[in-house]
Amino acid sequence: MKILMILTSHDTLGDTGRPTGFWLEEFAAPYYVFRDAGAEITLASPAGGQPPIDPASDADDAQTDATRRFKDDAAAQDALANTVALSTVSEDAFDAVFYPGGHGPLWDLAEDAHSTALIERFAAAGKPIGAVCHAPAVFKNPKGSDGRALIAGRMVTGFTNSEEKAVGLTKVVPFLVQDMLNANGGHYEKGEDWASFVVMDGNIVTGQNPASSGEAAHKLMALV
Repeated sequence: MKILMILTSHDTLGDTGRPTGFWLEEFAAPYYVFRDAGAEITLASPAGGQPPIDPASDADDAQTDATRRFKDDAAAQDALANTVALSTVSEDAFDAVFYPGGHGPLWDLAEDAHSTALIERFAAAGKPIGAVCHAPAVFKNPKGSDGRALIAGRMVTGFTNSEEKAVGLTKVVPFLVQDMLNANGGHYEKGEDWASFVVMDGNIVTGQNPASSGEAAHKLMALV
């Protein structure tokens, strides 16, 4: 069983001068779900190498069992520091793909041609595709075999407009995940803000927020 995890390489929060990147829990929780299930994991990012960790996700009050485990795991830290370039990976080498969130993907992965093509190939092959929190941004451009947006007519979730408002970034982000999913014809669903909420529709698994990371990974694994 081979799982591809794709992380952002974008490290700047719009024009604010503040740093961003991927959200540590959204990487660590799925990573250990996959690893504990015996999966072989490959980490990739648009630029390759060490992807930027959103500093807020590494703060003391953001730590979880999974992030603490990661901090004691030298092998996982080394793997993260040496992600492969996204342009070098192919769908046929993997059984599923998973995108951790954080604000970074709104700027790079949402528009990345390699990511878009990869998602379209995974979908065409009927292989599971997972994304959590802001990472459903990657569904902005992929199309299905019918030429429509890949998520058109599908149940999906992602970071809510109200959660974005709560963190004060509504006017900073290039687009709101909830609005984009709706605009692409997705049947957007949500749970309570900050509570775990995961939606599955066919081979697509989406999670609403950081708390949804582990559950989304478990549901993805059930499809592999």
